Formats: sequence, C-alpha cells, structure tokens
Amino acid sequence: MQMIQQTADLSAYLAADEAIDHHHPVVRETAARLASVAADSYEYARAAFEFVRDVIPHSQDSGDPRVTWRASDVLVQGTGICYAKAHALAALLRAEDIPTALCYQKFEVVHGLVAVRFNGAWHRQDPRGNKPGVDAQFSLDGERLAFAPDPASNEMDYPVLYAAPHPAVLDALKAAPDRAYLWQHLPTAL
Repeated sequence: MQMIQQTADLSAYLAADEAIDHHHPVVRETAARLASVAADSYEYARAAFEFVRDVIPHSQDSGDPRVTWRASDVLVQGTGICYAKAHALAALLRAEDIPTALCYQKFEVVHGLVAVRFNGAWHRQDPRGNKPGVDAQFSLDGERLAFAPDPASNEMDYPVLYAAPHPAVLDALKAAPDRAYLWQHLPTAL
C-alpha cells in the first residue's frame, strides 16, 4: 500500500494528544520496561507491537464490555478494540521517539491500525490481536496485517496518515458506555 504523505516534518507523528498520551506515567513505565530488553529501535518497535497485540486482548474477542480510547487507559485496563490498541501502540512508539501515524481500512466498519516510520518509509502494523484466521505480524518487509481489503466488496485502505485519531473514531469511542453500544455505532466510513 502506498501512503500519500511524503513529509520531512515528522514532529506531528511524535506528538502527544488526549488519546495518544505518551507522557502519562503508565505509558512511560511500560515503554521503559520494553526498551530495557531491546537492543535498538527496531527491536523496541517489535516488542511494543507484540505487547499490544498479545498482552492487551481485543475486547470483542475476550468479551470485555469496557470501552477504552486513551492509550494509558488501554494499558491500565488491559482491553481495547482496534482503535484503542492502535492508540496504545502509537503512544508506546512515540514515547521512544519513533514516528507513528494512525491509519484506517474500510470494511463493513472502519478498522484502525498504525504506520511506523523506519528507514525513510512508512510501514503499516496491525496490533488488533491474533485469533483463528487472523495472523498479524510486525514487518518492515511487506505487510502482515490482520485483514486485506477486497475492492470488489467496496473495501479499501485509506491512504491518509493521521497524526491524531480521526474525529469519527474518537467520537464513537468517547460516546460509548459499553462495547455493545459501540458495536452499533462504529464508523462505517471516514
């Protein structure tokens, strides 16, 4: 997938905001713990990805009714849907000065993931969580995402790299009292 942004100014992709709160102590502590066993930025990025993918269950898969949207809440509560898990991964990567963008795919509903900047290029990663039929892996050598859109079914990759969560995504997360409500109000397009 070719991303449309080719920017030399990566500062927006390192910034903190209300959802990607990488200055929060729990984000900093988690990042420091993961960084302590990583030899370099690439190993750290893989470790952060695998932590969010494997340690934080996708709330739909686990049946957890709680809705999280802020990265620190995802880490504290140990749950989130794709968007929230993407916010957590972006915060962990930005905490270690790795430029990270949010990006989206369109299926029946919008799916959230991240793009990480290494070696002068963006590489999409999907920390949603694996399950039967889903095998997302950290890769800089070709995408290993959870899902591949089928253009014949009107599915697509949105080519935009967002520095902050898309308002439609953030509004849906913030308005949801629980996951059942959220599931009925997920954005279907951006």
